[in-house]
Amino acid sequence: MILQWKIIKVLVYSLVVVILPIGAITAAFANHALTLESCHLGEIRTQVKCGKLEVPENYNKPNDAKILINVAVLPAIDNSEYKTPLMFLAGGPGQAAVELATSLNQVFREIRKTRDIILVDQRGTGESSALTCDFEAMNNVYSSLPDELTPTEIKDCIAQFTGDVAKGVVKDLSQYNSENAIRDFDAIRAALGHKKINIYGGSYGTRAGLVFMRMFPESLDSVILDSVGPVEVPIGLFGQSGARAFNLLLENCNKNESCHKAFPDLAEEFQAVKARLAKKPVTLDILHPRLGTPTKLVLDDTKFTGNLRFQLYSMRGRSMLPLVIHQAFLGNYQPLIGLMAQNEGEQMVYTGLLFNIVCNEDMPRVSVKDKVADANNNFDGNNSQKAWHMVCPYFPEYRPSEAFYQSVTADIPTLILSGNLDPVTPPSNGEYPANSLPNSHHIIVKSASHTVAMSTCANKLVNEFLNSKVPNKLDESCLKDIPQEVFMTSVNGI
Repeated sequence: MILQWKIIKVLVYSLVVVILPIGAITAAFANHALTLESCHLGEIRTQVKCGKLEVPENYNKPNDAKILINVAVLPAIDNSEYKTPLMFLAGGPGQAAVELATSLNQVFREIRKTRDIILVDQRGTGESSALTCDFEAMNNVYSSLPDELTPTEIKDCIAQFTGDVAKGVVKDLSQYNSENAIRDFDAIRAALGHKKINIYGGSYGTRAGLVFMRMFPESLDSVILDSVGPVEVPIGLFGQSGARAFNLLLENCNKNESCHKAFPDLAEEFQAVKARLAKKPVTLDILHPRLGTPTKLVLDDTKFTGNLRFQLYSMRGRSMLPLVIHQAFLGNYQPLIGLMAQNEGEQMVYTGLLFNIVCNEDMPRVSVKDKVADANNNFDGNNSQKAWHMVCPYFPEYRPSEAFYQSVTADIPTLILSGNLDPVTPPSNGEYPANSLPNSHHIIVKSASHTVAMSTCANKLVNEFLNSKVPNKLDESCLKDIPQEVFMTSVNGI
């Protein structure tokens, strides 16, 4: 739930002709050849396997346009005893799973000892017919403000998503949706020769996982949902959840002796900085943190809170926010600039897919009353909604059926993880699948933020669960050893 368009990054995260039943079409494409070849990915030292599967862009029109879905397999280190593979469903929507191979290889190293890990670039991302446009890489996260993206730029970018008409390459954006992504994933499962797989979904990947559970329950051995985006809750309203996470930070800083001593008036200082920047944005001549070149920093209140929100996703980011806020209050924006430089290096989200899905599958379900209620917070008001208001009116429309939004009830062993400090998928989200899935267990980790297994010992619980398939009898003792929040209180790192 991160934006790739740099200048709005800080704001967030049809007629069908039926030829064959969708299930039959998916099964048919599962028989297509998927040839895996040895390859190198990221910083993984050993060779892994890479390949592409051709699938229909529109599963209802299997003889029309085709697209290639990019897949990588991190083979089990010890494959002497077959264990059902784990497929990773990336977040966003808009992350490309294969691009995350290096970090996933590290996080799931115990799992990979005995299981293949399958990574698939969701259609619209990575090397799976990505939704990208030329000007994205040129946007300057420092000098641009979020509201400077023009309608013409948005429409020009969407026109690039749809392809080159002169060359006969035209994407039908209505087909780059959550359900077709799951058809692709299941086709890859079958093409790899697996009767069943396990799936791990993080963030939007949990939404994809729930849709997978509904559409192809027979294909799944077990499911891990980490930081849940339930089908019942629209993606896109982050005002209240962001404020909750930020207020917990203020509370934890106040409880921490060194943090409270260094920043006794943190809440008031935050509001003062926000009011100052809302009244008059600042423009500073700085050296680019990575390139060392002269650069202008333009900062308003939306950009300020948006960058703070981004840091709330991780415990490391949270640890620096009191210092960043205090220094900004004193007029020193250098610590904030350092955080913004880190944001530049974060994994890309293919924003075309993000907007295509959220603008069509989620925002149409959000009422004016919902938006007003979400904006009634002490953190960033309605700032997290602005990207959708700016971009969604220009995206071509498609709509899922009402069945898409019904609670999922599949009887599949399911482990649900939530971080109590999460700014976008709070623990209350995890209660939806916990209540509807009959064979599930919901674990809330007190001192964790977004995607719990990526940064805590919960990855060990995932491994244990994959072996036992019993979600409510796991050894959760290591979670009690996760320390409470600690905070940096000086620019010297102390």
